[in-house]
Amino acid sequence: MKHPDPEEMNDGVLDHRGDTLPYLSKSAKNMKMDKLLTTPMPSFQGETPGSYFWTKLIYWICNRISKVQFRSLEASGIENIPIDRGSLCCAWHTNGVLDALQITLNHPRYFVLGARHDLVTRPMLGWWTRRMAVQPVVRKAELLRGGCTEEEANFLNGRSLMTLASGIANGYGCVLFPEGTSHNDSYMLRFRTGPMRTVLAAGALAATSNKPLPVLIPLGLHFRQKEHFRTDVWVEYGEPIQVESEDIPDNLIEAVGDGTWSEPPAESVFRLRDNLREKLVPLSPDVHSWEEYRGLQLLGHVKGRLEGNPPKSWSQEVQSARHFRNHFADQQRSLDADDLQPPKITHPLVEKAELAAEILHNNGLDGRDLNLQSDGLRRANLAKLPLAASRIALFIVLSPVFLLSLLPQIVLGRILGDSTDEGIDARTSYQFLAAMFGSITIWPISSTIIVALLYWQSGQFETILGFDWTTSIGEGAAGVWLAIGILWLLMFPISLLNGRLFSLVWDDYVDLRGSYRRARFSKSDQQKLAAALGKIKRELADFD
Repeated sequence: MKHPDPEEMNDGVLDHRGDTLPYLSKSAKNMKMDKLLTTPMPSFQGETPGSYFWTKLIYWICNRISKVQFRSLEASGIENIPIDRGSLCCAWHTNGVLDALQITLNHPRYFVLGARHDLVTRPMLGWWTRRMAVQPVVRKAELLRGGCTEEEANFLNGRSLMTLASGIANGYGCVLFPEGTSHNDSYMLRFRTGPMRTVLAAGALAATSNKPLPVLIPLGLHFRQKEHFRTDVWVEYGEPIQVESEDIPDNLIEAVGDGTWSEPPAESVFRLRDNLREKLVPLSPDVHSWEEYRGLQLLGHVKGRLEGNPPKSWSQEVQSARHFRNHFADQQRSLDADDLQPPKITHPLVEKAELAAEILHNNGLDGRDLNLQSDGLRRANLAKLPLAASRIALFIVLSPVFLLSLLPQIVLGRILGDSTDEGIDARTSYQFLAAMFGSITIWPISSTIIVALLYWQSGQFETILGFDWTTSIGEGAAGVWLAIGILWLLMFPISLLNGRLFSLVWDDYVDLRGSYRRARFSKSDQQKLAAALGKIKRELADFD
């Protein structure tokens, strides 16, 4: 992967606090104000803010692709979401488009959406986002680098935030990221005020219509290894933060009631921001480094095995790591401090776990590869071989469909994901988009090629099958064309099935690769790991 180094991307531009502004990709630098100003506005009269048909279709496609892209999909806390009022979801932002996608797909209501300006103007993606009435937002990073004038940014952002607020006030969902940019850090960046200002304006709009005031929902977004295909994801909806009537002054209600954007009181914005940060930061890893986080995860695995209850899901692994983080981290740390990176945990147990986890990580392994005694690595599960062999056999039978319909998407997604100048956090976003648009553009072509080949070789297939498929519906040109049309349509669910099958075969490959790595684990690393695990187990025996 040729992703840019974050240090090399720093062009020295700072915000008013002196923080480095996010690097702008080529796409983010290309601001098309004429298109941005003509972005379609949503309607809040129906089930979806944008086009009903296209929104339903894109949700269906995205759900299908998510089941292929992720090995496990978990969502919890959905019962926390009130359905009698609008909600603004806020989470930390580390995986590009997929962050918003996972929040949206698991929420019980359809969303009014805001996004970085270029997502509305890109050639193919922009067509879809405009059908869904996605509203463009200009970030401080574009404004301070001269991407547009301050007047243009204020007008566009004011209109977009007012539109999002109107959607929330009318009972729809929405997602905004308080950090303002996707990143790769193991802790949250400084919060921007856009989400708080938006939900307060939504509260004012709801008050003018005598509707229930909206809520702000903090979320934990957890990807095992975000840049990997078939990684695990857990979406954790937290307890809602209710917008209170005392946070909304009468002059704000009057201003938004006239349909114009007005800034909420600063004290209300900051109070809500601090409340959100207090609830949201604990739902993120919030550790000094990813190496430290892997050590905390390893402690969860070892502790679970000692108690005869090892983590059985990704969400349980995250919760176990959080338990140890909360126990060892500095509880007096101020979230208002200028240094947002948490101090390193210096407890000897965590340091030993970090060392053991690093040995595993350097060999492409993690805590899941430990045996039940936590004194070494587990052996391969041979009971999985029959099912894996049957899947591989079926995949080989369907390989012509894979080569024509799915392989071009995989190649395209790999090229785009590995060559993007937006950093590793955008890699899987590009792969997802390649899968989505490839299904629409490549599958019709591949289906045509496959049906043409089957028609060309119909005589050979008649010998094998015992009947001529081209005349299976009826004789004559009409019957032949009807058979061709039906087979062409059947290629789409077959391609979808093939994609799902490929993902399962990939899982088998990853499991086999893990078994190989465990078998090839060097003796020196085995000794170091066993020694570290022995010390960890002795100290964990007294841990509550």
